[in-house]
Amino acid sequence: MPATTSIDTFDRAILDILQRDNLTPQRLIAERVHLSAPAVQRRIKRLQELGVIAANVAVLDPAHLGRPLTVLISVQLDNERPDLVQPFRARVAREPAVQQCYYVTGDADYSLIVTVADMQEYQALAQRLFAQDANIRRYTTSIALERIKTGLQLPLAEHMPMDETYR
Repeated sequence: MPATTSIDTFDRAILDILQRDNLTPQRLIAERVHLSAPAVQRRIKRLQELGVIAANVAVLDPAHLGRPLTVLISVQLDNERPDLVQPFRARVAREPAVQQCYYVTGDADYSLIVTVADMQEYQALAQRLFAQDANIRRYTTSIALERIKTGLQLPLAEHMPMDETYR
C-alpha cells in the first residue's frame, strides 16, 4: 500500500477542484486558490508525477451508452494461493465490463462491479469469468435497481483552509 503523500492545503484545494471538473482552466483554479497560474501548473505536474492524480478521464453514464444494468458480484474462492488466484485476477483485469474489482474480507473474497447491456450479456460474462475456474467455490449476483451515487471523488473538505472562497 503506498504511503500517504505529503500535500498542503493549496494542493488539496487544487485537487478538490480538479476531481469535480478536471477541465477547469488553470487560470480559474489559480484565482480560486489564490495562487499564480504557473504555480498551479507546477503543483498539478508534481501531483501527477507523485501519482496523486492517477488519471484524467471522462466519467461516462453507462445507460446512455447501452449498458443500463449494473451488476454487483461477490466471488468466493476455494483456495487463496497466489498461483490459483492469479488466473482469475488476470481474467477480471482484462474484462472491459468489469468497472471495479476489490479483494475483500468477509464471506466473499472478491467484489466486482460490472456494467452490461442485458442479462444475456451478463450470462456470457459469467461464463467467461467463472465457469472454467475450478477454484471458484461460488459467486452471487445482485442487480442494481437504481444508481443512487457513483463516483470516485475523495472527501478533501475536512482538510481545506478556512477560506472557502475557491469553491
